[in-house]
Amino acid sequence: MLKFMDKIRSIAQLGLNYSKDKYDLARYEELLKLISEQYSILTELPATEIADQFKKELGYITPKVGVNGAVFSRDGKILLERRAEDKSWGLPGGWAENGETPEQSLKREFLEETALEVEPIEFVKVFSRLPGMFNQPHTSVHLLYLCEIKSGEIKISDESIDIGFFHIEEINHWHREHKEMVLAAKELVE
Repeated sequence: MLKFMDKIRSIAQLGLNYSKDKYDLARYEELLKLISEQYSILTELPATEIADQFKKELGYITPKVGVNGAVFSRDGKILLERRAEDKSWGLPGGWAENGETPEQSLKREFLEETALEVEPIEFVKVFSRLPGMFNQPHTSVHLLYLCEIKSGEIKISDESIDIGFFHIEEINHWHREHKEMVLAAKELVE
């Protein structure tokens, strides 16, 4: 159902962005209103608020882009944060921002979440999420990089409740596909 909703949302947004015909614009507006009502049921946010957010997205509708970084210690442990939002463990990272390369977004996210300045040294893999995976309403791609620490001391941010280096086997509650991300990065360094 979410995949269907995401497709309808994309059609409505693209129509509103590119159509010049007033009748087509009215149809796309109605589609966006209807799909926003469905998203409202799932998210418990007001449909008008959801529709307003969708209308702010200009241009062609594409997947969201996330960035994550893997940092290993000399003894094979990986830097993980326990996320405040769901108490699960995962790699530092977040959404890429407009006006930034993925590497710049990753550096910013690391600084915000860990107080560490890092350098992405090697691209590892792309992970994809379709609507419905992990209760997500949209398609997203997540770029994983192997990173090294340049400077700073680890500090907990508002986004986490714990942070440090751990052996993979020590963690039993992972954030989304972050265990698979860690294993992919580990293969690269072994």
